[in-house]
Amino acid sequence: MRKISGAQILVFLMFFIGAIAGAAGTTWLVFGRVPLGDLRGIVLLIGGVILLYVYALLLYRLFLKAFPLLPGEIPPGSRQEFVYHVYLLFFLILFYPVMRSGFMPVPLMRVLFQALGAKLGANTYSSGIILDPIFVTIGDNTLVGQYALIVPHVIEGDRLAHYPITIGSNVTIGAGATILSGVTIGDNAIVSTGAVVKKGAFISANEVWGGVPAKLIAIRDQTTVVE
Repeated sequence: MRKISGAQILVFLMFFIGAIAGAAGTTWLVFGRVPLGDLRGIVLLIGGVILLYVYALLLYRLFLKAFPLLPGEIPPGSRQEFVYHVYLLFFLILFYPVMRSGFMPVPLMRVLFQALGAKLGANTYSSGIILDPIFVTIGDNTLVGQYALIVPHVIEGDRLAHYPITIGSNVTIGAGATILSGVTIGDNAIVSTGAVVKKGAFISANEVWGGVPAKLIAIRDQTTVVE
């Protein structure tokens, strides 16, 4: 894993302090003069935390709009490495704790993943974790099961890269499954519980994959699974 530099930390801190200032100011403007009685402290705290994430998401999206993080290999010392490390700090400090906590309802997690850049079709939900959402595209009516991981990044020693993951419509990703970088999954496919789909794998429409590493174990005919 590459080291995050002081300059990258400083850039992130500027955004973080900006989000805190925006949240504090807005909380005071909205709730500061409202008579909240004994609940005042709790309301101000909850409102401030929610607004902190709203401002952080806005700044995160503005940062990536100005300095896009591109798919592919990231050379050491490159501008893309600088962008990646600032992007990573947003996740390590702010977004990953929410994803990993499990306290947020699945419908709200859909909104969060979309706000972070994931392209999710209609009626598609994840109760797992979508890492690097800007590199993930999922079609309609797809379910990502509990504790499943979708991982577009590659971190292997000093190697650092991102390869997009594309998942079709009407797909089921089983609980605890792991989908690694560069994977493509066709419509109506199933990835079994606990399976690990290797980097760059291609799962065709209607296929059922399972195991570690995952491999084809059956074909669906839309009503039954044919082994």
